[in-house]
Amino acid sequence: MTKTTPDQLLRTTKTVLASAALFFVGTVAQADGIRVTNMGGSFGEAKTLTAWEPISQKLNITIEPDTYSGLIDVRTQAKSGSSPWDLGELTVDECAIASKEGLLEPLNLTTDQLDGYPEEAYRGDYVLTSTASYVPVWQNNLPGLSSWADFWDVQRFPGTRALRDNPMENLPAALIADGVPLDQIYPLDVDRAFRKLEEIKPHITTWWASGAQSIQLLASGDIDYAGGWTTRVGALIEEGGYVSYTLNNGILIPNCAFIPKGSKNVDIARQVLVESLSVEIIKELPKHINSSPVNQNVFKPGVLPDEVVATQAASPDNLKLQVMTDGEWWAENGVEVMERWQEFKSR
Repeated sequence: MTKTTPDQLLRTTKTVLASAALFFVGTVAQADGIRVTNMGGSFGEAKTLTAWEPISQKLNITIEPDTYSGLIDVRTQAKSGSSPWDLGELTVDECAIASKEGLLEPLNLTTDQLDGYPEEAYRGDYVLTSTASYVPVWQNNLPGLSSWADFWDVQRFPGTRALRDNPMENLPAALIADGVPLDQIYPLDVDRAFRKLEEIKPHITTWWASGAQSIQLLASGDIDYAGGWTTRVGALIEEGGYVSYTLNNGILIPNCAFIPKGSKNVDIARQVLVESLSVEIIKELPKHINSSPVNQNVFKPGVLPDEVVATQAASPDNLKLQVMTDGEWWAENGVEVMERWQEFKSR
């Protein structure tokens, strides 16, 4: 039998200890992770594919996608002092409300980390990331619309109509249809908007309650003209739906990212958020869903094909045609306006 010398034993022991240390470090890295959440659906699937999976691999952490009901869940969990989520996404109005209520962690993002984002996209405890647009939509066998004024013109464009059951999209659309310039939509003239909505109300056959319902109405041909989200309508068109839309007069409703109060992994969540804001990550989103990055560097020459840029709601050229939703205005006035909206529909 060959004997092990003291030197050989020492070298073997060092090797075993080093291997154990490497295994331990790797195990800790793999165990580190966060849970991210949004409203799910096709958008949630696209974010998982384009952001969470590649970031998980790059940072060697676990990123677990989840879904929730929105602001009400953020509020409940934050007030409990412990959130099951570490990074979330809501619409801009909900983020503004959550910020107002103190439900969000400060992000402490630097200028370099926000490169390409308009100044108004960063609000300290949330940041605008991507946007859909609420736009006029029509069946292709009918005359096309070029504006919300056309949508309101039932003489030139007769047919069944549907709008979303929400004032956040429809008040700005009504004001645009009434001739208010795009750069003067906010702050909203609520009285004027409701007066204009009274004109179109008799011609609305459906106030749709979900994106899925809006697409069902359009896909079945039950509705001739509608207000719809570019994310949903774009997917319908890709699946062969015989409809079209215009970005002219679109109502941009951005998503925003935030870290909820009560997160147990704030530092990791912030690192994941920073990665998700980069051009390398966010440029992939439009390849899977018609949700447009807010980061303007995505639209520089060579980053995306020209034909993709032309369809993006947040591209420099298309931004000029649309209105950006003022989330802070809705945070201040949304409850009162929603009450009036319900009264408007019930009459």
